[in-house]
Amino acid sequence: MSVPRLVIAAPSSGCGKTTVATGLMAAFAARGLAVSPHKVGPDYIDPGYHALATGRVGRNLDAYLCGPELVAPLFVHGSLGCDLAVVEGVMGLYDGAAGQGELASTAQVSKLLRAPVVLVVDASSQSRSVAALVHGFASWDAGVRIGGVILNKVGSSRHEALLREALEEAGVPVLGALRRASQVSTPSRHLGLVPVAERGAAAVSAVAAMGAQVAAGCDLDALMALARSAGALPSAGWSAAEALSLPTHDHPSRLVERRDDGSGAVRQRPVVAVAGGAAFTFSYAEHAELLEAAGAEVVTFDPLRDERLPEGTRGLVIGGGFPEVYAGELGANEVLRKEIAALALSGAPVAAECAGLLYLCRELDGVPMCGVLDAEARMGERLTLGYRDAVAVGDSVLAVAGTRMRGHEFHRTGVEPGAGPAPAWGVVAPERRVEGFVQGGVHASYLHTHWASEPGVARRFTERCRTS
Repeated sequence: MSVPRLVIAAPSSGCGKTTVATGLMAAFAARGLAVSPHKVGPDYIDPGYHALATGRVGRNLDAYLCGPELVAPLFVHGSLGCDLAVVEGVMGLYDGAAGQGELASTAQVSKLLRAPVVLVVDASSQSRSVAALVHGFASWDAGVRIGGVILNKVGSSRHEALLREALEEAGVPVLGALRRASQVSTPSRHLGLVPVAERGAAAVSAVAAMGAQVAAGCDLDALMALARSAGALPSAGWSAAEALSLPTHDHPSRLVERRDDGSGAVRQRPVVAVAGGAAFTFSYAEHAELLEAAGAEVVTFDPLRDERLPEGTRGLVIGGGFPEVYAGELGANEVLRKEIAALALSGAPVAAECAGLLYLCRELDGVPMCGVLDAEARMGERLTLGYRDAVAVGDSVLAVAGTRMRGHEFHRTGVEPGAGPAPAWGVVAPERRVEGFVQGGVHASYLHTHWASEPGVARRFTERCRTS
């Protein structure tokens, strides 16, 4: 597999990676190319902007959550049929999981993908020193190939000339220079950028401005030539059906499936309702693909607008997002809250992560929620952020006791109590504790997990939907 590809990295956070990566995606898409968007790490928000720029689902490449061995297969899966892939990095180029060396860093992903790196440098407070900075990053790891630099926040034509002269001495090509532009900025709040789903037309305008700025300030032909220099990948593409050990020709796309006994009789595929809309924007595309491959019909609904669950719902998945921003509207949708509570009480499988956990609580910041869990959630000042190693404490709709998974926490809320009588997970690293709730068919936790790392989760959940 040899799709042309670029990894967009930076010396640190705040240099403009998202603006440049999203702008490149939009600029190349405007040329009529099919562009595959990717994001290093567990970030859910940036892929929304990537999807807006390309018209394709944004996908994450996380070597910690999924393991380094799945990075290339997931990339190949996402970029199938595309003319170009653009991968936005995370943090600084060499920053990864704390205390784990290069694990989950942009540098590691670039090596796993055999992809050239374009370094985005915030040039606002330097001139000739930029050469020393770029030289250091280019020489730090011989396995990382920095193919060029895009200068961001350039102050003037004179400033740009000084920067280009310095980098010419260093022997690193300048592939673009961008001036400061307020129209490409994206608003932020307590967990980063405001998601696309909440901004509507403003997000569309911002992405269009990013594309126009990058097209005007970057050498797209040189960038495409660099992308074509990427090495061939020996990995086959990831497949949800193969991950579940299903024959690929049996991967279902219809609403019925054959019984396992070969009798030829058919049965309805169980409907799994997945929360979406502005309040629940955090999800990995592979989760729905795995559920469908396991035999479920996945139907999205919006708890802010829909008063009823999708017809025939047999299971419910509520991922992450910002229920704290929409607590009033979620609380006001009493009909849906009661229906979700009744579904959970019936024993139907319910998988909730982070925002989903808050929504299932008795209340959030004093506003009534679904009342499935005897717990209260409140917004706080402390940011909880980082990777976690966890083990299933007991059997649940997602896993059997002892199943090990890696997760990620990212929230400024707290739940009291933090764990039920039957906790969801025992966190074993970086600290030891229990957290979350297993209650009947409910599995609710702060941990975001990537099911591609443990596909059996989707199979187990779907089977419980059939039998509950």
